[in-house]
Formats: sequence, C-alpha cells, structure tokens
Amino acid sequence: MIDDQGEQLGIMVPFEALKIARERGLDLVEVSPTAVPPVCRIQDYGKFLYEKDKSERAARKKQKVIVVKEVKFSVTVDEHDYQTKKNQAVRFLNEGDKVKASLRFKGRQMAHRELGYAIINRLIQDMGETGIVEFMPRMEGTTLHAILAPGKKSESQRVPKPAAATPKPPAAQQAPVNTQVTAQS
Repeated sequence: MIDDQGEQLGIMVPFEALKIARERGLDLVEVSPTAVPPVCRIQDYGKFLYEKDKSERAARKKQKVIVVKEVKFSVTVDEHDYQTKKNQAVRFLNEGDKVKASLRFKGRQMAHRELGYAIINRLIQDMGETGIVEFMPRMEGTTLHAILAPGKKSESQRVPKPAAATPKPPAAQQAPVNTQVTAQS
C-alpha cells in the first residue's frame, strides 16, 4: 500500500486500505495486480486517467507516420519525364516519406526486362545519399518495383510541409495544377 504522498504504508487488508482512502477523499487504485502481494495506491483516479491520457496524446503527437508514395515509370519513359519523376521522388524522400518506384511492362515489353531494370537502377544511382534502397528491384507479375527510404543525411535536412493556413488566391485567378505523380509515361 502506497499513500498519496508516495510513502509505503505496508501490507494491509483491502477493507482498511479502502477506509483510509475514503477518509482522505481519494480512491484506492490497484497499480500492480500481478505482484505478490498486489500493490495499491491512494490517489485521485480521475486525475490519474487524465495524466495517462495526456502522456499518450503527447507520445502520438511526436510520432511520425510513414507514408509510402509511388512514382510510376514506363519502359519507354523520355528523359524529361524521368527527371520530373526523379525530382518528385527526391522531394518525397526529403519530406521523410518512403518512395515506391514501380515500372509496369505491357505486352511484348516483357521480353526486354533488362530495360526496366536499367531505369530503376538508374533511379537508385541518381538518388545517391538522398535515399537508401529498402527493397532491391524485383518483379511481381508484370510490375518491377523497388522501395527507397529517406537517407540518414536527408533526415536532418527535412523540409517542413507547408502550413495549410496559407491564403490562396481566388479560384478564378488560380491556374489548374496537375499533382498526379503516378501517371505512366
């Protein structure tokens, strides 16, 4: 039995411990039910739950949710399209997200898988220290894919995501923006 000041009161019968807790206007909380004898504490149970919930919320707030973003390539990708998609992958890695680079083979392209491997391996080489390879390029059906994770160097240089509170111009003045990265070339 532990009192509200943190001092040990010794081993007691549950009825006596409950009586002491009621006299102080507090609750008797079983802290460690598996111990022999079980450990109980005199405290305000509502305050205990509030503190526990507050610490769990703080832990969740500091958590980083890892998102896997995909960049799709084609065997016949042009140089400019390749550079654009590579830059998107670099941006995703700098923001702390993982990148799945995938390349789908269509029809007779399956006869030339080495072209697909060349594109994915070139992307891995171009990433350098920005991203590290988590899964080497491998085939799953007609799709070749590799997963890249943020490199150690880029974690310290992460770009914070823009705040959602920035004012936007009216829709009439705003130019349409195509943000779809997963379109195949």
